[in-house]
Order: sequence, then structure tokens, then C-alpha cells
Amino acid sequence: MTELFDLPVDSAEEAAERRDEVVARVRSHAGKIARELARLQGGDYGKRTFETADGEWTVKYEAGDLQFLLFDDGRNETYVVSTHQPPEPEALAEAMTDYEAFVTAFNRYVRSLDGVLDEVPADFPAVESTDSVVAERERVLGRVREVCDQIARQLARYEGGEYGTYATRVAGNRWELKWENGTTSYLRVGGEGGIYLLSQYEQPSAHDVRSLAEDVPLFVEAFNDYVDDLDASLDGVSL
Repeated sequence: MTELFDLPVDSAEEAAERRDEVVARVRSHAGKIARELARLQGGDYGKRTFETADGEWTVKYEAGDLQFLLFDDGRNETYVVSTHQPPEPEALAEAMTDYEAFVTAFNRYVRSLDGVLDEVPADFPAVESTDSVVAERERVLGRVREVCDQIARQLARYEGGEYGTYATRVAGNRWELKWENGTTSYLRVGGEGGIYLLSQYEQPSAHDVRSLAEDVPLFVEAFNDYVDDLDASLDGVSL
């Protein structure tokens, strides 16, 4: 048994060093391909596959840097370059016999794009300004917010809290005003999923403002009727 463990073990250092040298050179060279792909595809990350007579090569990149280079010959997949572990020397050697064909396929792809944009027009019509539309929308919504803030202050006085909601139906739609600290948080028409005529986050479309602003007076009248009902509920009470 002692003689068995005295058997010599060959060092894999030379093969590993040679493998690492080849992988480093491929990483550097294929990294150029990754950077060119990133420029062409215009994103921070992506991948593309190139076909050769012996298989497929897939390049994946992120922020312009090569993430992996995969060779698939239809029988085996070899990560020639990877962020995890280096390939087996035999698999690397097999893949490298097709590397030149891969580079040729990439170059062919790039050359196929020559002249693609030559006839694309670069003169475009003038862009209309939205200044007048935005200004008119702000004018209308500013007035809506003024009157809704008045309602919010009255509700805060009556209900005595820091926030709350008031809802009623106007022209067949549910109108809901949410208020906080005496100011309007939002005015929503149509319930959940409805249109926010007033909001802290985004503006309604001009078409929505046009169709709904005409009903704001009815909303105010509904609130006034609500207040009148509150007054009437105390009529006849004496102490």
C-alpha cells in the first residue's frame, strides 16, 4: 500500500498556465467585440449570437465589458470566457479551432451595416411648442385647485382632523376630494382607476381637463348642498 502512494503525480501547472494565457488573450480580443456590440446596440447590457460552420458563438456584455463568450458546437457548450471558472483545456482547444471563424462572422455582421443609414433623411419638420396648451391647462387647474382648497379648509374645520376625503356623484361620475392639512391632495373623477383632475404627481391631459372642468361647478354645488344639509340637521336644536 505504501508503494501505491509513492507513485509520482504529474503537475498540471504548465497546462493550467497555458490555458489561462489563452483565456486572457481571448478575453482581451473578444472584449473589443463586446465593446463594438455595445456601441451598435446602444444599451448597457446585451448579447448576440454569431453562427459559423461548426457552431454558434454567443457574446454577452455589460457596461461595454465582456461577461462571457460561449461556444456551442451542437454537442457541447464551452464557456471560453466566463466570470465563474475557466474552461477545461481540451474544450478550450476545441473551441479555439473555430475562433477565427467567429471573428470573421462578427466582422461580416458589422460590414453588412455599411450604408444602411445612407438614405435615411435627417431633415425633420419643426416641432410645435406646447407652451400655450400647458399655460391654459395650468390656468384652469389653478382655479380648480383654489376652489378645492377652499372646500378642503371647510372640511378640515368641520371634521377637525388633519386629513380626510369628501365624495359625491356629479353627472353620473364619482368625484372624490382627498385633503390633508387643509389643502387638496387630489381630486379624482371615476373612482379607482379614474382620472386625477388634481394630483401631487402628474397632470391630466388637456382633453380630460376640457371634459371635466365644466363639471367642477356642479361638484362645488354638491358640496354646498352637503353643507346646507348639515345646517338643516341642527335646525330646531335648543339648549
